[in-house]
Amino acid sequence: MHVIPATAADKEAWHKLRCELWSDEHVSFEDLEPMLSHPDRYGSFIARDETGSIVGFAEASVRHDYVNGCETSPVAFLEGIYVVPGRRRRGFARAMVIAIAAWGRAKGCTEFASDALLDNIDSHRMHRALGFAETERVVYFRKLL
Repeated sequence: MHVIPATAADKEAWHKLRCELWSDEHVSFEDLEPMLSHPDRYGSFIARDETGSIVGFAEASVRHDYVNGCETSPVAFLEGIYVVPGRRRRGFARAMVIAIAAWGRAKGCTEFASDALLDNIDSHRMHRALGFAETERVVYFRKLL
């Protein structure tokens, strides 16, 4: 198992996995370029198995705005993490979270945050298993003007 920063050479496989994670949203190939060209703001990692195949990715950002449940700024924020179904529960997600935590510490962060939809129980379990603690639940509202 290898977890390394994502590179331009990984874009095709990385994009495919992003489409699997966010299948109900428009996922643009062009979204990868800012993540690769702004390493001070974005941390993008891929996980390779013993054959060298990309089996997962994790994306993080440094957030300077208020992050729910956090007390400091900046905060390393896990924007997305995905491991292909057949390779789950083998330590890939944990290894990527460890890499992002180190990246965040190097950027001056002392807190590492994430979020999940209220009904995404699998994500809640994964976050707890990776050492995250739930801080609050939020329901957002809007009104058109």
